Amino acid sequence: MTAAALSLGGELRGRLHILPVRVYYEDTDAGGVVYHSNYLNFCERGRTEMLRAIGIELSQIQKNDNLVFVVVRGDVAWRRPARLDDSLTVETALIKIGRASVSLRQTVRRNEEEIVHFNVDVACMDLASSKATPLPKDLRAKFEAFVSEV
Repeated sequence: MTAAALSLGGELRGRLHILPVRVYYEDTDAGGVVYHSNYLNFCERGRTEMLRAIGIELSQIQKNDNLVFVVVRGDVAWRRPARLDDSLTVETALIKIGRASVSLRQTVRRNEEEIVHFNVDVACMDLASSKATPLPKDLRAKFEAFVSEV
């Protein structure tokens, strides 16, 4: 399936979430190549839409539980350039759940070609204390249902 055929929020295919992303002029440098930091924005959208797809609304857990997720580690490999008007997909898989964190694997693709690979750890943080806090049981259960094989 092409990126254009996916819905705005992407879709779950088993335990893999796929989000379509179009490269706009604002995403590129003067040469029409995606500026390196914009891939992290694409991946942020992919993580947010994956969470939404598994029933976790970030605005609701912030409002109701005073919790947010913050990136605490990231390992990115830029493999190929994407260019203006490219149709990309961001694949997001949850690969590990810790006491207060989750690890995800994300791949940005143009068709089957890997453009960027990003491994990221996000921690659950209490806004009042600004400290990591254990995942609440309801969130943990939702994450556990979608952990992929490494």
